[in-house]
Amino acid sequence: MNLVVVIPTYNEAENISPMTEALFALDIPELEILIVDDESPDGTGAIADELAAKHQGRFHVMHRTGERGLGLAYIDGFAWALEHGADYIVQMDCDFSHSPEYIPQFLEHIADYDVVVGSRYIKGGKTDKDWGFGRWLLSWWANSVYTRLILGCKVKDATAGFKCWKRETLQGIGITDCIRSRGYIFQVEMAYATEKLGYRVLEIPIYFEDRRIGRSKMSMSVKIEAALRIFELRSKYRQCTPAID
Repeated sequence: MNLVVVIPTYNEAENISPMTEALFALDIPELEILIVDDESPDGTGAIADELAAKHQGRFHVMHRTGERGLGLAYIDGFAWALEHGADYIVQMDCDFSHSPEYIPQFLEHIADYDVVVGSRYIKGGKTDKDWGFGRWLLSWWANSVYTRLILGCKVKDATAGFKCWKRETLQGIGITDCIRSRGYIFQVEMAYATEKLGYRVLEIPIYFEDRRIGRSKMSMSVKIEAALRIFELRSKYRQCTPAID
């Protein structure tokens, strides 16, 4: 089993080393880390290079140039993982809102599913108590109302960014050819495409901690993009079939 954890970064200089330590502390021999950095001005990329030298063969760095965006970073990271023989790919944030301690649970279930989702909105899932009502309401509304009414998503956490994929699922979705979302709407597109193509999805409850260090990248422009593009997704996937059997 070859497991690659793909972590997009932008200004995560204070988080990247602790996250690396936490992931390797899971004692999963086949676990490798891929950092996909979007030219972070705070030196995240340089720290990642130092970690790659320290953990040769298990820690890798992709320095992206040009157009930035969470979705584009994940697409490039997933493509790298597939090209390098990953059987399973975990996607997660670097800020500890996604705790590495859930990854063994993902691996326990992934054999029977096509993707395992760390969910905030199923029984047992929670968000940080310091979120504030406004932020919680916006996230709840996006997942429980907006995506369910417009797209008909069955998954409870359509904007989840903590998942474990089988390589065959990403290949079937056509990650490098079909997915075009650049910002956080990428998470919704992946969830919607997965359901429309008939893949088996399991949600497991997680506690979503607020980031420990640094500032959120969830700007108003990102939220507007997500709101507008959701109608494009419904049209795009109205008629679709798997990229591979």
